[in-house]
Amino acid sequence: MMNCLDRLEEEVIKILVIGDAGVGKTSFVQRYVKDEFNKDYKCTIGFDSVNKIIKSHGGKPVNFKLQIWDIAGQDRFPLLTRSYYKYARGCLLLFDITRHQTFENVSKWKESLDKNLDPDSPAIPCLLVANKSDKDSDRQVSYNEIEEICQRLNFVQWTETSVKAGTMVQETVTYLIDVILGNSPKDYSPSEFEHVDSVSLVDLEVSHNTNKRKTKCAACR
Repeated sequence: MMNCLDRLEEEVIKILVIGDAGVGKTSFVQRYVKDEFNKDYKCTIGFDSVNKIIKSHGGKPVNFKLQIWDIAGQDRFPLLTRSYYKYARGCLLLFDITRHQTFENVSKWKESLDKNLDPDSPAIPCLLVANKSDKDSDRQVSYNEIEEICQRLNFVQWTETSVKAGTMVQETVTYLIDVILGNSPKDYSPSEFEHVDSVSLVDLEVSHNTNKRKTKCAACR
């Protein structure tokens, strides 16, 4: 009998990466796709999309395209938001643990996500990502705050990453893919994500299907 992974062969799984400017969205995508970090990334205007061909997941052979949409953190194109979110299967919502305002704006981003998705389609899983764990001494957001908002806004889970150090990036995306595929992943605590099976990324395709300009922004990491 054909399982869920079999049915997704050669299909496109679109996920969104959203959150305030400067929280590390573009760097997160580049770390996941290329395992690279560049502190001089420019701020995204509009959106940027990157594709990855996934050949193996959870130790099983698969063949689907993961399409990652890096959505700008500025509200410069509010009328286009719905078109950006169209056909999304999952979402990563990032904030910066060293800037409490980016955490306060999580509610706004989650509301925008829920409002702009197709009302005739089921809600998509959204994972809350607390970035910049390498700067824990500058932390402005407590674990209790994250737990509370995660439950209140119906996130499927939350995790803490350091895009700069490359910590928990692959595992975070793997977890979201598991949820999208209906694999019912274990209810991991953020510190247990290292036990999630890694995604085997065999082929890479960087897409330039973009609608964006980029301007220099020292805050983007």
